[in-house]
Amino acid sequence: MQEIFTKIFRAAREASRKLVTIEEQAINALLLDVADTIPSATSTILEANRQDLARMNGSDPMYDRLLLNEQRLEGIARDLRNVASLPSPLNLILEQRRLPNGLELTKATVPIGVIGIIYEARPNVTFDVFALCLKSGNATILKGGSDAHASNAAIVNCIRPLISKHGMDSDTLTLLPSEREAASYMLNAVDHIDVIIPRGSQKLIDFVRRNATVPVIETGAGIVHTYIDKTADTGMVADIVLNAKTRRPSVCNALDTLLVHADRTEDLHAFVAPLAEKMVIIYADQAAYATLLGSYPETLLEHALPEHFGTEFLSLRLSVKIVGSLDEAIDHIARYSSRHSEAIITNDPAAKAAFLKRVDAAAVYANTSTAYTDGAQFGLGAEIGISTQKLHARGPMALRELTSYKWIIEGEGQTRPL
Repeated sequence: MQEIFTKIFRAAREASRKLVTIEEQAINALLLDVADTIPSATSTILEANRQDLARMNGSDPMYDRLLLNEQRLEGIARDLRNVASLPSPLNLILEQRRLPNGLELTKATVPIGVIGIIYEARPNVTFDVFALCLKSGNATILKGGSDAHASNAAIVNCIRPLISKHGMDSDTLTLLPSEREAASYMLNAVDHIDVIIPRGSQKLIDFVRRNATVPVIETGAGIVHTYIDKTADTGMVADIVLNAKTRRPSVCNALDTLLVHADRTEDLHAFVAPLAEKMVIIYADQAAYATLLGSYPETLLEHALPEHFGTEFLSLRLSVKIVGSLDEAIDHIARYSSRHSEAIITNDPAAKAAFLKRVDAAAVYANTSTAYTDGAQFGLGAEIGISTQKLHARGPMALRELTSYKWIIEGEGQTRPL
């Protein structure tokens, strides 16, 4: 079995070496062809997706992530065209200078090489990752979960013939078997894969970090807080909380915990009232529970347990805690945050400045929804994920973040003195 996977990984490495010779126009043409092919492939992809969905409980938070439909596929096609329209992130001059000895130094962006993606029930990632890695000159090895394997296979089977049609190596994109054994080989393919990017739950990310010898960039898990300061505007709070929690609760930038200054306890019912129409279950601490009892539907109101804080719900559930100060809110976030996206709602410039400076996260917000943590919303085009670490890339990982760089040194016969 080791020999089989080694052969697969070597083929991807060879494909990545060929990619550096491909012109940007050819890359864009392939991406546009994939986008144009989606309509004719829709029935096949959706049939495979229905097979996957049939094996999953509809109440599972992952169900919405797994779901594909015509509208979502149309959106994916638009995203592919958008990636094709973006400037290439390759061969950009980051630094250039001439040394006193006459050597010319240039620091320029280059592909990372072979990027491995381990992800759960999100078949749209198959399209997204392919587009971003191709545009940045990288070969891609995918390891999806068993929940979405039929969908992923249908998508890859749609793309690979088009890669060959455009004169490129079809091993530019590889989908591994969904079995766990494949992940073990992938995580340890240090001679063939340059970096692993896990996309999914904290459990998946922890598994990859613990078991990989290939370098890892952590993305995905979002334990997201919004702090309501004592000066916050009530209407603003209600709108932002509704959007952050219910716009798409299964994604990583969705709100998980609402922290409310004690001076605004009496306004809590107004802050969360719109959530009742969306059937959001609230896990409230003692003070919040006492305030909401009688004003928020009892069938949707429960006492918070310790595990309700520091949990990424990925569903219509929200924990609420009353805090005595900005400092207490920041301390709570420091304890439970996954350093993804955190927000404050306030009319106090000093409180806003303190929050934005002191909270450690990839994206820190003031007076807006955390739903904006997204590569497209940041104007970066599509994204491969949200990095929650501090090395190499942080926040939305778009095209530039899928490159490295190299130093190019040009001389005229100079030799270093002995």
